[in-house]
Amino acid sequence: MVVANMIFLVVPVLFIFVSYVFILSTILRIPSAEGKLKAFSTCSAHLTVVIIFYGTILFMYAKLKAKDFSGADKVQVTDKIISLFYGVVTPMLNPLIYSLRNKDVKAAVKNILCRKCSSEEM
Repeated sequence: MVVANMIFLVVPVLFIFVSYVFILSTILRIPSAEGKLKAFSTCSAHLTVVIIFYGTILFMYAKLKAKDFSGADKVQVTDKIISLFYGVVTPMLNPLIYSLRNKDVKAAVKNILCRKCSSEEM
């Protein structure tokens, strides 16, 4: 199990981390502040999805198994919540995270929130 974790979890995470180090060094060499902001905006959406996806996987598969049988119910509930987060929440957040980069979607969300805020004030 440890070898499989290293091959399928740690190696891709390290590869992504090293890639982002190179991306970050390239972004920091961009002369304009607007260019840096746009590049960080593009990278932040992908990095958020990667952190959510690999974070739950690493937590789920790399955690130590508890030997305490009195807390078995707590361990099972935690495993179920992590599985739910990995299997349902992450795929649902993925389109939301990427669509919020779209200007039209941002404008629609702001419009809805402004309408909701103004209706609550009345």
